Amino acid sequence: MGGIHTSSGKVKSILKILDEFYPDAECSLNFHDPLQLLISTILSAQCTDERVNKVTPALFEKYRSAGAFAEAPIEELEQAIRSTGFYHNKALAIKETCKILANRFDGQVPADLDTLVELPGIGRKTANVVLGNAFGIPGLVVDTHVARLSARLGLTREKDRDKIEQDLMVLIPKEKWVKFSHQLIQHGRAICIARKPKCSICPLRLHCDYGLDDSTPKA
Repeated sequence: MGGIHTSSGKVKSILKILDEFYPDAECSLNFHDPLQLLISTILSAQCTDERVNKVTPALFEKYRSAGAFAEAPIEELEQAIRSTGFYHNKALAIKETCKILANRFDGQVPADLDTLVELPGIGRKTANVVLGNAFGIPGLVVDTHVARLSARLGLTREKDRDKIEQDLMVLIPKEKWVKFSHQLIQHGRAICIARKPKCSICPLRLHCDYGLDDSTPKA
């Protein structure tokens, strides 16, 4: 795997810098229980967390359990989440997932990755978000930011998100998995932007294959 040959000294330095600049990095989705986080994460696909947080207060006020989401008319649910985009697929995933939760798990979200990824519309990224932030179970969330930054920092050469996750699991101490993901996401939003990264002010520049030479990007 691409990141296994990265030196432990480099990884320790990256983690130290991230802790210095993003000491309070955490999930930016607003939620009160695992079900709310699960649904918020489904809604966050191809949508900003800020937009999701504007939609969910009314959504969670109207539907307060997995059973309520399961019984909601699909057209009504679509309308409630319309502004998050891809609302047909998202509404269907929420409704079908909540049916399973209501029927098989007494309305509760299971704290198990293998079980979560079997639910409709739930991949490893969503499962790890829920496990790490709702249950305190270590998991690495590989979204677009984490994938991009991991490549630029030379932590992986993989393109597939599951393989990137496996590389990072080898390099990053398990107790830092959840926070590390949030730190990279925050850095990706603020500094290491996809098309126009702010390399001149990046605290990770010396560890970055992309930022070493602004004129010739390598990532």
